[in-house]
This record gives sequence, structure tokens and C-alpha cells, in this order.
Amino acid sequence: MFVAPDPGRMRLRNSARAVIGVGAAVALAELCGLSLTASITGGLAALLALFTVVDSSVRAQRATTALLPLAGFPVLALATTLHGVPLARDAAFLAVVFAGVYARRWGPRGHALGIFGFMMFFVTQFLHAVPGQLPELYAAVGLALLAAGAVRFALWPIERRTPPAAAPPGLPGAGLARPTTRQAFQATAACAFALAIGQALSEDRWYWAVGTAWWIFVNTASRGETLVRGFRRVLGTVLGIAAGLLIAVPLHGAPAPTAALVAVCVFGIFYTAAPSYSWMMFFVTVMAGLLYGLLGVLHPGLLLLRFQETAIGAFGAALAVVIILPVTTHGANDAWIQRALECVRASTAAALDRLAGDPAADPAPHAAELELLLGRVRMALAPLVHPLSPLRARKARARQVLALLDDCAREVRGLVAVAADPQASHDARLAAACWRVEAAVQALTARDSTPELTAPPKPRPVAPAEPALAHLHGLEHALVALAVPLRTDPRAPLVISA
Repeated sequence: MFVAPDPGRMRLRNSARAVIGVGAAVALAELCGLSLTASITGGLAALLALFTVVDSSVRAQRATTALLPLAGFPVLALATTLHGVPLARDAAFLAVVFAGVYARRWGPRGHALGIFGFMMFFVTQFLHAVPGQLPELYAAVGLALLAAGAVRFALWPIERRTPPAAAPPGLPGAGLARPTTRQAFQATAACAFALAIGQALSEDRWYWAVGTAWWIFVNTASRGETLVRGFRRVLGTVLGIAAGLLIAVPLHGAPAPTAALVAVCVFGIFYTAAPSYSWMMFFVTVMAGLLYGLLGVLHPGLLLLRFQETAIGAFGAALAVVIILPVTTHGANDAWIQRALECVRASTAAALDRLAGDPAADPAPHAAELELLLGRVRMALAPLVHPLSPLRARKARARQVLALLDDCAREVRGLVAVAADPQASHDARLAAACWRVEAAVQALTARDSTPELTAPPKPRPVAPAEPALAHLHGLEHALVALAVPLRTDPRAPLVISA
């Protein structure tokens, strides 16, 4: 959280903009004379619109934001109508869970619409909304989306100057092997478990268990990722509850300081989401406590119940990924690493074509995709490098893979910069070096054979006038070194070649 890089201060600006957008949504609802319940619903809708809409172009972001009511309004109507019919309400909630996760197959837009639909059902349980409140809930959500859109696309259009990076496409699959289909069944089973046990614990606050199980499955792909995310969610919740006892309880729902602290929490949620899931959950938990204070129902026992429901949801998610259509951490790791290596090959080939004089060749998009894929690799390897992981050999192997892939990315960035220079020239040595890079990638990605493990070549001295060749030699060195951690038994001790 404290040392993670923030290129261009994007996280800082996005977090500040979120505070303005959510604040504007709540202020607009209050000015229109809507109830506290409606104002909180509007604030949450604005937060979700700013947090979950991450399409790769501003135009697509506008379209997704405009489509959010199509997902949210029917769910609001369903949830409020079934509020007094527990069995039907529970079945409808699980149906919304399945549909929300399944919708992720349609990319960032399906992802955002699925989350928005789920959270509209969740917020009606949080606020105990009833059908008579539906018109003002609709009004609050509509005003909130208008306010959030105005702040995002007119007042502070960050993405116009810095286009958002496109998320790497998901892993392929068909039928139950398709990640979104598999996760839909896993998440629904986890939420069903959380709902049943959560209601046995509390008939009023069971929804926290379901919310925990749902959010643990967001942006995870393997058993290990899901288990680590569950641990981090519980950790962040515990820290948030401790802070809530010290901050939220003594305030007794005082409006002005509560509003100021909620704004701090909104900033913290956005600023810490990328580098630290635990800290993000800390701010979410503190904000929830503050909102309970505004509603006049906050007491220490409620915070303890929040922890218990969170633990139930995390346990349900853990059971689901272990029992239902499990995907091992190794399988997910291998798939994302393969994608990253293919991107290295494509970047190198495009750079060589550009150096050879082909004006249509552009390695920059491949290099940008590589950065995104490496972020996904880091997420996939997170369970293995976690401080509590007992698998010491696999932890060392995962750390070496990450370090060598970072070396590859650095050399690719350097190669792309050289290729962009119109004065850069091409010679036969570059073609030979590029061929060796492609051969190294092919050896690492071959699935039907195990290549001979050779020692990485020592870095070759090059003249200052040959930067492209230096980057290719560095890339070749890192790729050959990757054969050691990628092509040996994961349980064997790691032996690093000299």
C-alpha cells in the first residue's frame, strides 16, 4: 500500500475523483429531499459506477455506465418485492449471484453489470428496503449515475489524456471448463452455504456472509488465489472492526464527522484496491460501521457479528473452490505464464520488423499487453509467494519466475524504445538474436516435450551503438534462465544455474 508505484499519480487522481463523485451523488439526493436510505443507496451506486466500469475506451465506459440501470433497477424491484418472503428472496439472490458471475464472459461490461446487479440486491438487505421505497431508490440511483458520469466524463476526464489499459482476455475454455461458467457454479455454491449458515447465525445480518463469498470470487482464477483472497478479506475485516470500535462507535452517528470519515474511506478504498486487498477491506469495513452509525443501529456486538459472517463467507468460498470444479494454482499459473511468454515473442518479432524498415510493424501494443499479463501472473503466483505459504521450494521458484519475467519486461521496454527511434538500424546479428529469443520462447511453451536445460548464456558485451542487440541478449539470458524454475519438478529444491 505504502510503497506501490503510482505512475502518473493515476491511483491518487482516481481516488480523489471518486470522493467527489460519491459526495456529489449523496448531496444531490439530499437536495432532492430523498430519505437517508435512498441517499446511502445513491452513494453506493456512484461508488460502484466509478469502481467497476473499467472498459478499454472512454466511449465504452460511457455506454456501460448508461447500461447500469438495466441491471440494477429490475434487481431492486425483485429484492424489495421479495423482502418479506425469505425462501423466494433467497432463491432469487442465488439466481442473481449465478447470473452476475456468468456475465463476466462478456468482458469488462458484463463484469460491471454483474457486480452492479448483485450489489443492488445486497443493499436492499443492508437497508431493509421495502416496495414502498422503490420509487425513491430508483430516483437516488439515477441521480447518482448522472452525478458520477458528470464527474468522470466532464468535470475530471482522466481517461481522455491517459487512455485506460485494456484488461488481458480471459483464459480459454468450453463448457464447464470455461472460467466464467465454472466460477458461476462455485460462487453460487459458496453463497448458498454462506446464506444458510449466515441465517442460522443472524436472521437480520446474514447478507454479509453472502457478500463476502461473492467478492472473494472477483478477479480470481484458481484455488490458491481464492484462498489467499479469503484470508486477506478476513484480515482486513478484523482490522476494520478494531478501527470501528475506536472510531465509529464513539461517534454515535454524528452526521458531519461521519460524512468526513466516509469520504476518507472512499478515498482509501480506491487508493488501496490495486496494491492491497486487505487494506481495501479495512476501509470497506470502517465505512460500513460508519453507515450503521448513521442508521442508528451500531454497537460493538454488531461489529462482532460482522466478523463472524465474514468468516462464514470466506469458509464457504474455500469449500467451493476445493470441492466444485477445482482449478489448481499450478494450472492457472502455467496458463498465464504461457500467455506472457507468447507476448514476449510477439513484441520481439514486431520490434525486429520495425528495425528492418517495416513502418506498419508496431511492438508497443504487445509491450503494453505484456505489462497487463505480468500483473495477472503476479496475481496468479500470489498464493505461492504469500508469507504464510509453507511450500518453501515452490515459493523460491515462484519468486525466481517473477524476477525473470520482470527482466523480460524491462528488456522488451528497452527494445521497443530503440525500435521507435527512426535512426536505429538493422543488421544480421539482430535477426540471429531474435531467432534465438523465439527458440527460447518455443522451448518454454512446448507442451509435448521437455527441452534440454542449458545454462543461461553470460551477458555479451556490446558497443554503445548497439542497444537493440544488448536488449535481445538480455532477453535471451532471462528466457533461458526461466527453463530452470518452469521445467523442473515443482516440489524439488530450486537449483539456480551459474
